[in-house]
Amino acid sequence: MSEEDKLQKTILTYQKNEITEYHIYRKLAKLGYSPENRETLESIASDELRHYDAWKEVTHKTVAPSRWKIWKYYLLARLFGFTFAVKLMERGEEDARENYAKVVGAVSGAEEILQDEVRHEESLIGLLEEDRLRYVGSVVLGLNDALVELTGALAGFTFALQNTALIALTGSITGFAAALSMGASEYLSTKAEDSPKRPIKASIYTGMAYLLTVVVLILPYLLIENPFICLASAFLVAVIVILFFNYYISVTKDESFFKRFFEMVGISFGVAAISFIFGYLVRSFFDIEI
Repeated sequence: MSEEDKLQKTILTYQKNEITEYHIYRKLAKLGYSPENRETLESIASDELRHYDAWKEVTHKTVAPSRWKIWKYYLLARLFGFTFAVKLMERGEEDARENYAKVVGAVSGAEEILQDEVRHEESLIGLLEEDRLRYVGSVVLGLNDALVELTGALAGFTFALQNTALIALTGSITGFAAALSMGASEYLSTKAEDSPKRPIKASIYTGMAYLLTVVVLILPYLLIENPFICLASAFLVAVIVILFFNYYISVTKDESFFKRFFEMVGISFGVAAISFIFGYLVRSFFDIEI
């Protein structure tokens, strides 16, 4: 393949990306966000369409958008929020800028498109104002406390009781009471702070995050008979929860994924190990058999 053919193929890829992103931004703009956000997204969509037309003048070909990619980002926005979807788009924009830099000088107008892509990132960062992100701290509080406290409690209960039904019952009662306590504490804490967050809403986010974590950690004890396999399954579930949640935070908050991930895993499993040893000592000291 000649260099000219390679360049043509590369530009066709850019052209497809531009028309795809045009449709993505148009769909995101229709999701009912603030007028300022909609205006900015529609403006970026217009730029993407203009970029597509510019590449079309070079290739003289019509390229269809990626329907899968359009629906992917639309569903991500509906499920995980506007900010998460747009931040993922922003990462794609960074890759595009690196690729455009390769054809600057070889194709007329490429430098202007590259400047637009830089401006897109600045515009996107400026418009990201989403209500749910105000309460990420409340979700982190509930999730982190549930992972640390309940994995530790389940480890202790598993060795001390060695009965899956009893462990599930005890863990559920412990988790439910702790969720109510955490929600109440977050309400009082938020009310005492000078914060834009609403105390009741913050308490609901914290309590629900705690309660949902309790449910997924207790679930293995309702499905599996061997308590130690249940404990291992609960640890695996905890790692998966930490993995997905920290990925979400790393995208929306531009924070390091690995640092937060290993920190939460280390704390949760460290507390669980100590609790497991404590359960062993209690069982041995009191000579309990259930």
